Amino acid sequence: MLPLVLLLTGRAAAAQTQPPAREQQQRQVVVPNNPDEPVPEVRVAADILTLFRFGASIDRASVEVEGRTTRFRLVDVGDRTLILEMAVEPGPGEKLGVRVRYKDGASPASATFALVSHPTLVDKEVEVVRRPRSVEALEAVLAEKDAQLAALRAVSGPAGLVFSGRLNLDGVQARRIEKPAIARDGMRVEDGEGYRAGPWALAVVRVHNLSGQKPWEPAGAQLALADGTPVKVVSLDMNRTRLGPGEEGLVAVETEAPFWKVGAVLRLELLDKSGSRSPPVAQVKL
Repeated sequence: MLPLVLLLTGRAAAAQTQPPAREQQQRQVVVPNNPDEPVPEVRVAADILTLFRFGASIDRASVEVEGRTTRFRLVDVGDRTLILEMAVEPGPGEKLGVRVRYKDGASPASATFALVSHPTLVDKEVEVVRRPRSVEALEAVLAEKDAQLAALRAVSGPAGLVFSGRLNLDGVQARRIEKPAIARDGMRVEDGEGYRAGPWALAVVRVHNLSGQKPWEPAGAQLALADGTPVKVVSLDMNRTRLGPGEEGLVAVETEAPFWKVGAVLRLELLDKSGSRSPPVAQVKL
């Protein structure tokens, strides 16, 4: 039997080599707005869960965890949470990266952390917040958006038609579209205009959803020459979201570059989302 002194000495040595219990903390981490700012560090430990709580929904598929398959026992991603449990924690001076992207598109768009170990502390719960932008930063973003809007308005006007090549020396020819004599499915085409340029043609008709009818919303259009040759429809737009009972709206149908003779008559049929109600077929000259 070992002497009592040696036994006690061995137990004391074992107690000294066992690492001390780490204090588990709750803390808040602020996501930097500037990529040049230091990446926030989060203290982790093996066999201890660390919960990240985000102030907005995160893109689950975008979550990146360095060493995910070799260093972690658990990686669980929720709508606004991320739970990590390490099997092998970072060594002294080692940092493991974690990156999460937000869904809302606000700035900063993502949050990045460095997982580190600490001899006495571990972050049990981390609240992740984004720092509100300064007035100067918001004014800079507003100025950029104003410049983009001004450029968009310039391109969408007559100059934009020239810049894009949609208006050239061939000019634009316009013709009236006659009103069909009858109504159909509670719908009537009142009148319209046809426009033709070198790269495109456009049929614009005024559609009337008669009183007492269900709301109507266009879903497509079909165009064909008199001999049945189909004409490709490039786009379909209406100046209202939908037509309620008794309401009228302008429907514009753009076609591919005209390959037919000037003034040829085309059959225009508008289709609705329900598939059960369509205005009368209009004869348009483009």
